[in-house]
Amino acid sequence: MKIASIIVGIVFVLYTIVGIFQLWFDIFDFDVFIKLSITAVAIIVSVFGIAMLYREYIDEKSMKDENYID
Repeated sequence: MKIASIIVGIVFVLYTIVGIFQLWFDIFDFDVFIKLSITAVAIIVSVFGIAMLYREYIDEKSMKDENYID
């Protein structure tokens, strides 16, 4: 979960910087900026979703190892 938080944080900060530069300096065409936005959202959701699934798997495995669940 820690690695996922770092990855999501880095992607979010980089996208924020790109968004601010796009707002002030018009670096990319509108189509490219939309594609970057969709890609950033997809990366953030995917990494966070995979991290949550992994955490759930580890929690369930540890509960089975400690005989809390069958």
